[in-house]
Amino acid sequence: MSFVAPWFLVALLLVPAAAAVYVWWERRRTRGAEPWATAPLMPSVTRGGSRRHRHVAPAIYLLAAAVLIVALARPQHDVTKKIEQATVMLVTDRSGSMRSADLKPNRMEAVKAAASSFLDQVPAQIRVGALAFNQKTKLLASPTTDRARVKNALNTLTGAGSTATGDALAAALAIVRPQGAAGVQTPAAVVLLSDGANVRGRDPIALARRAGRLKVPVYTIALGTDEGTLTSKRANGTTKTERVPPDREAMRQIADASGGTTSDAPTTEALQAVYKRLGSAVAEQPGKDQLTSLPVGIALVLLVVGAGVSLRLTGRIV
Repeated sequence: MSFVAPWFLVALLLVPAAAAVYVWWERRRTRGAEPWATAPLMPSVTRGGSRRHRHVAPAIYLLAAAVLIVALARPQHDVTKKIEQATVMLVTDRSGSMRSADLKPNRMEAVKAAASSFLDQVPAQIRVGALAFNQKTKLLASPTTDRARVKNALNTLTGAGSTATGDALAAALAIVRPQGAAGVQTPAAVVLLSDGANVRGRDPIALARRAGRLKVPVYTIALGTDEGTLTSKRANGTTKTERVPPDREAMRQIADASGGTTSDAPTTEALQAVYKRLGSAVAEQPGKDQLTSLPVGIALVLLVVGAGVSLRLTGRIV
C-alpha cells in the first residue's frame, strides 16, 4: 500500500497530542472540583457517568480523527487493470537466419503460426500492427482491430538479408508514439522477435531506453537454438553452413532498458507458449486503485458510534 499525499500522515502526531491534552484537562478539572465536593459527591460535580465510561466517546472521536487523516493521505494499492484502448506492434525479424530449420518446419513458418495464435489471444478492442525487418524495415499492417489483415500480412514473410533491430524499433515507436512524449498517451507495447544480433543501423539499446521513457515496454523473444544452422550457396556454386544461434543477451538488454520482459523460444511449442502469454500480458497494465472511500466510511461510522455512546453516557454529543 502507498499514499498519494503521504505528507498528511504527519498530522497523525496531533492525535496523541490531543489525547495528552484531554488527559491533562480532565485531571485539572477533577482537581478543581475536589475543594468543593466530598468524594461521594464527585460523580455529581463532574460529567455524568462513571469516570471510566465518560472517556469512551472521546477515545472514539480521536480514533475517527486518525482514520480521517489517513483518508486525507489517499491510500492506494497496486492492481492490474484491463486496457480498454491500446496499440501493440509485432516487430518480426525476417533476416536470412529465419530460414534455419531448428524450429519445424523452419523459424519463419513457426513465427507465422505462433503470431496467428497471439492475435487470437489479444482482446478484440486492442489494435495490433506488424513490422518486419532485415537490413530494411517494412510496415506490413498499420495498427488495426482487423486480425485477418494482420495475419495475411505476416503470412507473406520470407527470410533474407541481415539484421537492423534498432531501425525496426525506431519505426515501431514512430507508429505508436507519433508525437513523441507530447499529448495524451494511450497504452502501447512492442513485441520484438529476433534470432540474431544487430549488425547495422541504429543502436537498439538506445531505442529501447527511449521506448522506456515513452512508456512503451518492449517484450522480446529470442528465437531458435544454439545448434541452429543456415546453409547457403556461394557465388562459385558451393555451399556453406554457418551457425545462427539467437542473441539472448541482446534481447534481454532491450527488454530491460524498455521496462519489458524477455523470453526464450528454443522450440515451436515454446514460441507458441510465449505468444499466448504475451497475448494476455499486453492487454493489462499495472495501476493503482485509491482506497479513500474505505477510511472515510470507517471514520463516519466511528463518529456516529461516538455520538451515540456520548449521548447514552453523558446526555450530550460532545
